[in-house]
Amino acid sequence: MNQMWVRISLTYIVIAIFLFLIPSVVYLTIRADEINLRYSESDEIINSLSADEGHQSILSRFVNYPRMSLVNGLARILLSISMVGILVGVISSRGLAAPLRNLAQAAQAIGSQDLSQRIEVKGTEEVREVAIAFNAMAAALEEADGLRNNMLADIAHELRTPLTVIQGNLRAILDDVYELDKVEVARLYDQTRQLSRLVNDLHDLALLEAKQFSLDLTNLNLIDVVQDVSAIYAPIFEEHGVKLTLDLPETVSTIQGDCARITQCLNNLLNNAIRHTPEAGEVTIRLTEDEKQVSLAVKDSGAGITAEHLPYVFDRFYRVDPDRNRRTGGSGLGLAISHALVLAHGGKINAASEGKDQGSEFTIQLPRKSNKLEF
Repeated sequence: MNQMWVRISLTYIVIAIFLFLIPSVVYLTIRADEINLRYSESDEIINSLSADEGHQSILSRFVNYPRMSLVNGLARILLSISMVGILVGVISSRGLAAPLRNLAQAAQAIGSQDLSQRIEVKGTEEVREVAIAFNAMAAALEEADGLRNNMLADIAHELRTPLTVIQGNLRAILDDVYELDKVEVARLYDQTRQLSRLVNDLHDLALLEAKQFSLDLTNLNLIDVVQDVSAIYAPIFEEHGVKLTLDLPETVSTIQGDCARITQCLNNLLNNAIRHTPEAGEVTIRLTEDEKQVSLAVKDSGAGITAEHLPYVFDRFYRVDPDRNRRTGGSGLGLAISHALVLAHGGKINAASEGKDQGSEFTIQLPRKSNKLEF
């Protein structure tokens, strides 16, 4: 009785019976007077005839024949209606319940980690909407599971490399292959700094995505921020033979932001630009604004980004060139952290490129007026 198709079948049967029973009762009521009149006339005829019981019984049965045929006909009609109602109810209810049964089976498969499970989109509009929503959810879960597995593999790889270097060097020192001097200690210290940086980046990113990251929002002038950061990076760009150009307006509206975190975002964009820009290339920092927001863009003349890579540049550990190692390509967390920080400020960040070897441009858009956000 708890199955949907059984309940729908019973509903069809009850509706069908009442739908045809009510007109039948009305019909019988209308015919009642006519039948009673015929009964009265027949009784008079029987009484006027012979008192023979056999003869009287035959006449009574003949006279009551219309009443018996009417009852029998009505019973056959109701029986036929019931059979048809049962048949229609079972077929239609089974058809209505089948998509929900398929959905339940697919949900059980998803619960058993079979994330490739999908259901066929068919049935009524409401059932189709549920099927489409379920398939979208399953696709999102499958994609998230793939990203999680890739992230765990990337984290293991990023941690394994410095740990291997540290362990190898320490083993060599213990075996008297290397002398324990300041040069060797500096190499080991550099590896521990990389480990610490990676762990801190992962911690910050986890807090940002969980919205548990606090921001110290103050009124900021992005011209001052850009000038301070560019002064630090100028020698680095000069060392790499890359020209650093500033395209700044005379004045710009202030924003509410965390100076340290906005600086971190700009640092990440500049680090990304210098890694992908060859010698004699150029990197430009541009500030613009409109009625609602201030835009900070970092444009380079480097390797560029193809269209298939653009949607993923802000994913954790994602590298456009998979052959780049940790030293030449970074840990793959800088852009992901910048993306999370900009979103925490109520802004947007996007990447654009015309293709390979055409350079790329990353733009941060921050609202001119922003209320303090709670995380």
